[in-house]
Amino acid sequence: MTEPSPKGTLSFFKDLHPPKSRFLDDVLDGLSKPQKSIPPKHFYDARGSALFDDITDTEDYYVTRTELGILDAIAGEIAERAGPGAVVIEPGSGSSVKIDKLLNALDNPAGYVGLDISKTHLIAACEDLASRFPGLSVGAICADFTQPVPLDDYPVPDGKRLVFFPGSTIGNFEPDEAQALLETYRSWLRPGDALLIGADRVKSAQILENAYDDTGGITADFNLNLLSRINRELDGDIDVEAFAHKALWNEEKARVEMHLVARRSLTFSVDGRRFSMEAGESLHTENSHKFTIDRFHALAKAAGLSVSAQWSDDREYFTLYWLERAETV
Repeated sequence: MTEPSPKGTLSFFKDLHPPKSRFLDDVLDGLSKPQKSIPPKHFYDARGSALFDDITDTEDYYVTRTELGILDAIAGEIAERAGPGAVVIEPGSGSSVKIDKLLNALDNPAGYVGLDISKTHLIAACEDLASRFPGLSVGAICADFTQPVPLDDYPVPDGKRLVFFPGSTIGNFEPDEAQALLETYRSWLRPGDALLIGADRVKSAQILENAYDDTGGITADFNLNLLSRINRELDGDIDVEAFAHKALWNEEKARVEMHLVARRSLTFSVDGRRFSMEAGESLHTENSHKFTIDRFHALAKAAGLSVSAQWSDDREYFTLYWLERAETV
């Protein structure tokens, strides 16, 4: 049995952070494409993680407060389903408010394991959690959670596993990637374990575009910070002020897209390689797919998971799903 964390310390930490070369490879490859693009996982250096936390507090970004409201409403049912002594595993460790609500709702949870690509943010968040839940075994794994992580190789506490994947992060992935990610999470589940996952719903284009282009400009700063990170870590000389943030609703693909649009023609280098962009050309940085109930059920089924419960807010903006391993795949 894994011992609880002493106040403010971690039960274990594993550093599986991808090498810098992976960030560089993704950037060079993405900038070489006809439609330039960079995977959104690279938003999350320390500043990017902090900016995202700020985004969740904006009036325009309804996602977080809507999901929190659902968690408040279903706390008792979650506790009953999870049972006593559950172990929460959170890939993409994010808002402390969400994990606090979940842990406070559970019956004497045995442990928590956070996984995130941003090491500084991850350690700070997990140490803070350990200080506020001194009887909880808190572990941290710095890893790209889109890649398989062998949980059984690490001292994860005993108990029913509840994989917690809130915030509709699943929407950042193309359909085949989302299925592969859910299959990875399915591999972490044993009989009786569960995945509690949030998924944003299709709604009006105006509401969606406002959520990803808040009036305070925090989302724009978050998007532009990716360029600053490239300059800092990959020997880039990109003129960040030459780009503008843009969010748009793609009706055909049921997703919000975030882009960085060149205000003028420019050239720049990354790690010694030169690139050019014309005025109006964009760098595609994120997709956020939105779901209907039927579409999400189909995705879960394709990944070998079954929906045993689901909860939505009164406006039907957002849904939380309780998924378990399907008996047959």
